[in-house]
Order: sequence, then structure tokens, then C-alpha cells
Amino acid sequence: MTTFVIILIILVLILGYVSYNLFKKVEQLERIVDSQEQYISKFSDSVDFANKRLGEIDEKGTFQSDDEIGWFFESVKTLQSELNDFNLNGVRR
Repeated sequence: MTTFVIILIILVLILGYVSYNLFKKVEQLERIVDSQEQYISKFSDSVDFANKRLGEIDEKGTFQSDDEIGWFFESVKTLQSELNDFNLNGVRR
């Protein structure tokens, strides 16, 4: 009977240690996820700002009339449209 109790105590101690260790790892991963969410949020805000600013610049269409600047501006607009695909501001949880 005492052997059974000793085995149970050892199992409880092992399970307690394993649970504590896993709990600490989960806390660490949650901190990492929080920092990544903050980074993604800041990136999405930057993409929003760049999209609004590019829209303001393109509003008059002056950059499209010049061949050299128009080509570069079209490249910037293409890049901005690709960045808009990664924007998460419209898709908040």
C-alpha cells in the first residue's frame, strides 16, 4: 500500500512539474504572439497611410502624363496594391 502511495506522489510531482513547464512555455508564446500582432498592426497602419497618400497624389493624374515619372509612379501603384493585400486593418478580430 505504501508503495502505491509513493508511486502516486511521484506521478503527481512529475505531472505538476510538466504542467508548470508547459504553462511557462505558453505564456512565453503568448508574449511573442502579442508582439507580432502589434507589429502587424503598425505595418497595416503604414500601408493604410501610404495608400491614402498615394491616392491623394494620384488624384490629379499629373504623374501619369510624364513618361518617365508615369512609369515609376505606375510601379509604385502596383507595389502599393500588392501591399494592400497584406493590410489587416479591415480584417480585425
